[in-house]
Amino acid sequence: MAAWFGAHRSTISRSIAEIRPLPAERGCLVRDGVRLRTLSDVVAYLRHHPQALMDATEVRVRRPIAGRAGRDPFVSGKARLNTIKALVICDPLGRLLFCGETRPGSMHDLTQARTAGLVDLLLNAPLDVQILADAGYQGLGTDTNGTVITPRPKPRKRQTSLPPSVIAAHEASRKRHSSQRIRVEHAIGHLKNRRILGRYHGRRESFDTSLRAIAGLLSGHQHTDRTEHHPRRIRALPAAPHKR
Repeated sequence: MAAWFGAHRSTISRSIAEIRPLPAERGCLVRDGVRLRTLSDVVAYLRHHPQALMDATEVRVRRPIAGRAGRDPFVSGKARLNTIKALVICDPLGRLLFCGETRPGSMHDLTQARTAGLVDLLLNAPLDVQILADAGYQGLGTDTNGTVITPRPKPRKRQTSLPPSVIAAHEASRKRHSSQRIRVEHAIGHLKNRRILGRYHGRRESFDTSLRAIAGLLSGHQHTDRTEHHPRRIRALPAAPHKR
C-alpha cells in the first residue's frame, strides 16, 4: 500500500493502527441493530436466549525477545508454543456472541473465565441459562450454580469394574454433550480461516483489537441472508430416454 500511494511504510502502519479499533468496537451482531460488545452484554442477552456454547482458543504469536520480562507467560503448556488465548462464546447455531478477553497462553481456561469476571456475571443470571463447555471448565459449574455445564469426568482406572451398562450410559452422556458443543468448535474454525489468526505476526499488544475486529466481521457475515442474491437455479433437463 505504501508503494501504491507513494507513502512511507510507517505512515500506512500508523493509519492501520488508528482504524483498527473502529471495527473492533462494533461487537458481534445478534439481530438488527443489536450488537454484543462485552461479557455483561452477553449475559443480558442470555436472559432471553438462555443457551450458549463456550470454549477458548489459542493463536500463535511472536516469541518475546530473550531476557525481556514477561516472556514465560506466553508459553503454552498445551500447544508447546508461544500463544495468546481468547474466550469464544456462541449460540447453539454456532453464531458468535463474544470473542475476546485475551490472556497469555500459559493461563488455564478456567482461570481465564474467572479473571474475565464471568463467574460474578453468571451468578446473577436466571436459573434457566445454560452454557455448555468442555472439560477444561470443570468446577465452573459449581461456582455459577450450575449455569456452566461440563461433561462428566472419564471413569478412573479403578472404576473399570463398573457394570457395562453404567459405562455405556456414561459414554453416551459424554458423546451427547460433545455433539451439542461442537458448534463452538466450528465457530473457532471459521475465525481461524483468516490467515492472520493462523499465526499472528503483528505486535502482541494489538492482537486483542485485531481479533475482535475479525469476530465482528464474521458475525455480520453469519447474519447475512444470501438467499436473495443467489441467481435463480436452472431447471434440470429431462433425462434422455433409455436405449435398449
